Amino acid sequence: MSDSILQLTQRLTQFRDDRDWRKFHNLKDLIQCVGIEAGELMELTQWKTTDEVEEAAADPVFRTRLGEELSDVFLYLLLVAERAGLDIAEEAHRKIDTNGNKYPVEKARGNAKKYTEL
Repeated sequence: MSDSILQLTQRLTQFRDDRDWRKFHNLKDLIQCVGIEAGELMELTQWKTTDEVEEAAADPVFRTRLGEELSDVFLYLLLVAERAGLDIAEEAHRKIDTNGNKYPVEKARGNAKKYTEL
């Protein structure tokens, strides 16, 4: 695990443990929390066009909310990985490698087709 991810995970688990919350953080509930927080992230774009969302990225109020929701999703992902004993950085590298094999540059560049259609 990269040092910064490890340090962040340690800080997060210390925050959790200081409050005696680990007993509430079972794997099932943590995974559900990721989805719930992802829904809150998606809510920021609800009823907006693509252009409106892109423009909102320059608005300080929107950026603050976006940062909060991104952080909620990310922190829960760290807790899921910690609970499951996975190195999230290693898993992410592995997934990029897998996707590189599924989507070779010469076939995937410039289109959004699924790998099964390339």
